[in-house]
Amino acid sequence: MVEKKRNIIVEELVRTPVEMQKVELVERKGIGHPDSIADGIAEAISRALSREYIKRYGIILHHNTDQVEVVGGRAYPRFGGGEVIKPIYILLSGRAVEFVDKEMFPVHEVAIKAAKEYLRKAVRHLNIEEHVVIDSRIGQGSVDLIGVFNKVKENPIPLANDTSFGVGYAPLSETERIVLETEKLLNSEKFKKEWPAVGEDIKVMGLRKDDEIDLTIAAAIVDSEVQNPQEYMEVKEGIYSAVKELVSQYTDRKVNIHVNTADDPEKDIYYITVTGTSAEAGDDGSVGRGNRVNGLITPNRHMSMEAAAGKNPVSHVGKIYNILANLIANDIAEQIEGVQEVYVRILSQIGKPIDEPLVASIQAIPKPGYKVEQFERQAYEIADEWLANITKIQKMILEDKINVF
Repeated sequence: MVEKKRNIIVEELVRTPVEMQKVELVERKGIGHPDSIADGIAEAISRALSREYIKRYGIILHHNTDQVEVVGGRAYPRFGGGEVIKPIYILLSGRAVEFVDKEMFPVHEVAIKAAKEYLRKAVRHLNIEEHVVIDSRIGQGSVDLIGVFNKVKENPIPLANDTSFGVGYAPLSETERIVLETEKLLNSEKFKKEWPAVGEDIKVMGLRKDDEIDLTIAAAIVDSEVQNPQEYMEVKEGIYSAVKELVSQYTDRKVNIHVNTADDPEKDIYYITVTGTSAEAGDDGSVGRGNRVNGLITPNRHMSMEAAAGKNPVSHVGKIYNILANLIANDIAEQIEGVQEVYVRILSQIGKPIDEPLVASIQAIPKPGYKVEQFERQAYEIADEWLANITKIQKMILEDKINVF
């Protein structure tokens, strides 16, 4: 058997490492942010369709459900409990196989059920029946199973369905780690038990200037959980104290924490919501407009604009390669001593096997005293091993071991 020689290029990247740059910006949109809601629903639908296709036919059939729009509703929040007067409208779009050998597959039923289940889990105070209207307009597709199985026999490695690239990097900087962990903490089950008034729409913006970090946190507070401004301020203080304790685990730098900076008590302005998401009050959301695959928005880093959530996990490189690039980058950063920063870019060519990218580019900033030539072969082998086992990513997605936003 002839061993594949993949087009993997390892080179030195000449640039100032992020931790040494004077200014660094990092953002994370929490799970209740309208853009994250769109991502979450799109991905939940793709996974539900994939599992149901496997259950019925033993194979994942073609689908892409990465077109979800969240159209904000209207609400009147007030201390003690307000009301939603116009529901949030959620449009499910994209494509999925609906006719299999002339038998109808329940695309819309599976999609709507998955969307509702995701919303119940993601936004606790959202009443799915009263606060949301879900409309499935997922386009139809048909397939001949015999033809599909024959194609899989001919091509056991899926063929790329697009010419696209994925991007990943490692390790996270202190600021990136703090931003990511702050949102995870505030939306954790443990924190919600202590502070049930904190909604899921939490946006964290990190700014580092030299060795000083500013964290700006916008956290939607649920009005039925706070009876008056005093209780609201206690919740804000609870957020501040929890985050202050958290950041001390990740940095020795000075960190300034700002919570709900638009509040103006003199004008009776507070960030209170009925449901815990700003989608109730006109804020809209779209797939791909929020966090990248590693959960962050990082303008100091290489990024792909591809929307990964909702794309099929079999052949859509816009999803698979972004996940793969991050997995490769993480392994290189963890396993190779001499790597300070590493960036991975993988480019597909439509119709070609996904384990044979047109190029896999690995750019590394070596630590002082090291040269790329010292670990070039090891970096190549890590990338080559992942590409040789690229179909593992599909399994990891369906087992919920990987998030994409």
